[in-house]
Amino acid sequence: MRPDEILDLDPVIHVPTRLAILSLLATMKSASFSYLKKSIGVTDGNLSTHLNKLDEHQYIQITKTFQGKRPLTTCSLTDRGRKAFMAYIQRMEQIIKTQKME
Repeated sequence: MRPDEILDLDPVIHVPTRLAILSLLATMKSASFSYLKKSIGVTDGNLSTHLNKLDEHQYIQITKTFQGKRPLTTCSLTDRGRKAFMAYIQRMEQIIKTQKME
């Protein structure tokens, strides 16, 4: 594998916090902001920044509703996000496979 192929990883997904978000969302229909925050171990502001970046690229959908009188923010993976995530995983598998052969 050429070095430029390794660098071909999606930079939106490759950030550890965003990779963690997508990894969680890939396994469930949706997740609340508080669930993601607790699972990943980040601050409100940090999570918001990463969610906005994923939303900007249409990898996730953010839904804001109310649960009783309390605001509830949930996130779900879009079809585009799922495709991008799977492409990222496949690229990583190729990199790992190549390294094992050497």
